[in-house]
Amino acid sequence: MGFGEWCAPMLVSFSVALITYNIIISTSVPLNSMPISTISTSSSSFRRDPIVQMPVDRPKPRRLFHTAVTASDSVYNTWQCRIMYYWFKKARAAAGPLSDMGGFTRILHSGVPDQFMDEIPTFVADPLPAGTDQGYIVLNRPWAFVQWLQKANIEEEYIFMSEPDHVIVRPIPNLSKHGLAAAFPFFYIEPNKYESVLRKYFPEDKGQITDIDPIGNSPVIVDKASLVKIAPTWMNVSLAMKKDPETDKAFGWVLEMYAYAVASALHGVGNILHKDFMIQPPFDTEVGDMYIIHFTYGCDYDLKGHSTYGKIGEWRFDKRSYDQHPPPRNLALPPNGAAQSVVTLVTMVNEATANIPDWDAYARGSNS
Repeated sequence: MGFGEWCAPMLVSFSVALITYNIIISTSVPLNSMPISTISTSSSSFRRDPIVQMPVDRPKPRRLFHTAVTASDSVYNTWQCRIMYYWFKKARAAAGPLSDMGGFTRILHSGVPDQFMDEIPTFVADPLPAGTDQGYIVLNRPWAFVQWLQKANIEEEYIFMSEPDHVIVRPIPNLSKHGLAAAFPFFYIEPNKYESVLRKYFPEDKGQITDIDPIGNSPVIVDKASLVKIAPTWMNVSLAMKKDPETDKAFGWVLEMYAYAVASALHGVGNILHKDFMIQPPFDTEVGDMYIIHFTYGCDYDLKGHSTYGKIGEWRFDKRSYDQHPPPRNLALPPNGAAQSVVTLVTMVNEATANIPDWDAYARGSNS
């Protein structure tokens, strides 16, 4: 067969194939031009990945704590409680709806209601039997906590133990975590120094003496379940320490603080030690990021703003000056050069007394 004889059929076949291909291509719709709704989503067909949105930050869950302050019905304790509660309310309001700061209770261990029940949420606890405290009124504190924890309806799962002479500078978060309480370390609570005394209450089979933290019961944030266990032991150890002459002499006015530290260790409740929990003027001079001003020490200055601690100054603020009557409104600020912490403290006291109703009459004694 010649070239022409076999070439002609091949050209015909090729032409037919080319025409068929072009027809198919020209009548097809490109996939990327089809509406999404016409694309099959079956497992064997083309599938579009769903849109994955960026995660949104969610607020941490609140871990509410209840603030509790023990107090007698003395003028000295009462005016401090009124100022303390004023600043508690301001701090809680400033923190907003996500604050960990829950309710507040003044645990009044006088056994009878007083005239400030409507102003300050109060639980009335019985004092210890007459003579039991041997003139050391602080022994009523653990007994008051035992009663409150047994009888009160406390909704929060944590307790913040505070004191009347605490002024809250800024909102306090729940500093406890991982099953540990949060506490302030006191330089004058020294378990190692008093190991021979403490072993009467914390035997060697209970642990190392270093298991006793250098704390008192306040300021402390602890879970309620742990405090329910600690409180009766704290009370019993306090009473036993006070009855023992050696222990009483060794610990003096901080005896009840040592008793709490021992009770906490006996129940295996550890503490995160927060040095930034509070400051104690005039020794701590700057407020910084602290949460509480504890005005336990007197603040004395000369008129040049130099501290005269240990000697009554030309200017002074000492809570003990007001043990029989409350401080008046508009206390004079310290001289220029005094510690910023002292200026802040007196300014906060003045703001509270300026806003608490009828303070003038209260300070004069006509409303006390």
